[in-house]
Amino acid sequence: MFGENAFVEASSQAQSAAPATQPDSLIEPVIFKISPLIRLTLLLLYGALTVPLPFLPQPEGVQIPIAVIWAGIGLGAIALYGALAERVIVDEQEIRVTYPAWFPRFLRKGWSLAWTEVKALKPRSTGQGGIVYYFLSRDGQAYLLPMRVVGFARLVSIVQAKTGIDTTDIRPLSQPWMYLMLLGFTLLLWLVDSWTIWTALTLAS
Repeated sequence: MFGENAFVEASSQAQSAAPATQPDSLIEPVIFKISPLIRLTLLLLYGALTVPLPFLPQPEGVQIPIAVIWAGIGLGAIALYGALAERVIVDEQEIRVTYPAWFPRFLRKGWSLAWTEVKALKPRSTGQGGIVYYFLSRDGQAYLLPMRVVGFARLVSIVQAKTGIDTTDIRPLSQPWMYLMLLGFTLLLWLVDSWTIWTALTLAS
């Protein structure tokens, strides 16, 4: 009996001495980035839609310098690259969305929201039939939950742990196979673009 009591007492002391663990406890900030597949697909699609433009005949009566067209394509590519460089940073105090320092704030601004200020997480339907989610703060502001990041399941689990909001039904906006299909069609479009550019250069010469 004495041995059993001693064993129980020792076990209790060991449990009390063990450090308490908390689900999704963040010792350091966790950074989530947009999926490389999404970034590659969208950048290639942008190029496929715009690169042939300087080689195509311009409408009658409209003469835009080729250098201006290339400059516009370049600026658009930079803006798209900056938007796709979005980062979601979560720590013990808040969630925040940031962009590179060189990215113009008038194109897209970052935001931050303390976990204690999160009131709810509300779904909204998109024009394409998908569902996005917005954080609602206690002062009535809405913040879009980033849904195209790598590790989205962990992100929503952290949101649930820090806010107490049930996130079990939240799914990414787009599945990887959708972007794989889009990437495939984009590569086909690049083949058509190559033929178009080659034909235009041949006729010009």
